[in-house]
Amino acid sequence: MGPWRCLLLLPLLAVALRAQQQQFMEYVERRLTLLEERISQWHDQSSRYSTELRDFKNQVLGMLETAEKEREAMRSEAESAAVRVDRLEREVDYLETQNPAPPCVEVDETLMEKQVATAKQRKNEKYTKLTDCSDTIASVRAMKILKRFGSTSGLWTKDAAGNSEKIYVFDGTANDTVYVFPRMREFTLFSATRKAARIKLPYPWVGTGHLVYNGHLYYIRQQGPFQVIKFSLANKTVVDSSVFPAEEQIPVFGLSPFTYIEVAADEEGLWAIYATKEDEKNICLAKLDPTSLDIEQMWDTPCPRENAEGAFVVCGALHVVYNTRLPSRSRVQCVFDVSGTLAPEDASLVYFPKRYGSHSSMKYSPRERQIYAWDDGYQIIYRMEMKKKLEV
Repeated sequence: MGPWRCLLLLPLLAVALRAQQQQFMEYVERRLTLLEERISQWHDQSSRYSTELRDFKNQVLGMLETAEKEREAMRSEAESAAVRVDRLEREVDYLETQNPAPPCVEVDETLMEKQVATAKQRKNEKYTKLTDCSDTIASVRAMKILKRFGSTSGLWTKDAAGNSEKIYVFDGTANDTVYVFPRMREFTLFSATRKAARIKLPYPWVGTGHLVYNGHLYYIRQQGPFQVIKFSLANKTVVDSSVFPAEEQIPVFGLSPFTYIEVAADEEGLWAIYATKEDEKNICLAKLDPTSLDIEQMWDTPCPRENAEGAFVVCGALHVVYNTRLPSRSRVQCVFDVSGTLAPEDASLVYFPKRYGSHSSMKYSPRERQIYAWDDGYQIIYRMEMKKKLEV
């Protein structure tokens, strides 16, 4: 190609190059315009989202402020309700101490003589067992000191027959008021009686030989002849009463001069442990009908009153606990089996851990196989290890 032809092509190449540059610039401009539109759209959306977020934040703050006000209102209502509940508890405690007028409990002399005659006819007869219980105490498996409450002498127990968890406390050896705690926890944790209901009995009780059995309180009233009062814990009324058919009673335990009759419960039912001047050296035992309070059978036992501090019945066998005038270690030293299925020499010599003084009461729970004891103001639980009787 000659030089003159190259000169002719140069203008054509310049025109083509300018056309390409123009197209490229238009393309770039279109892309920038599209990008600007997208940036503008994102800015609008971001601004809208920011406004919505701010509105939502303000709404949440308003809701939190309202919730805080409602929480304060609820707290105030709860405090007011707690005050009303506390006042209601005090009013209920007050109402529970109020009882209807004491019923007239008259002593039928003819009926009492008949009961004494019937009981004496069956005195010292062999007892026909109602259950197949053949256990006796082997040893004290464990001891637990719950607390110290009230006087040096007293009684605490559960219902020996029912499933109630209530704790019944008789403070002292003569009074007319029983404290009732709803559960063991309330009795253990609280030193005062604020958590306890109070039952004011129609007649004062004496001693520490009382019993709670199948929703009823069997307690000893002293006014002339000793009476066993059957008191309904549900209705707060006297259901029945009976003059104990034993003449010239004396304290049943040598170391507990305030207890004349010990009402006890075991797997067989209700028992009465007592003593009379007729045989003032030894302890007597009687089987009670829990419904009518009649004496079903009576026994003179070989267990001496001297240095005795308490007693309980297990599977138809009387266990008498002894100590010394100067408090030492309590021990079961005499066992009397009314059915004759336990030889005296086969009965275990059971020792209780030495604590503070001597027991003013010992209540056996056949349902739990443990003893609720009151030792110089301390409330103690003894868990018993049982074994089978070796029949004679």
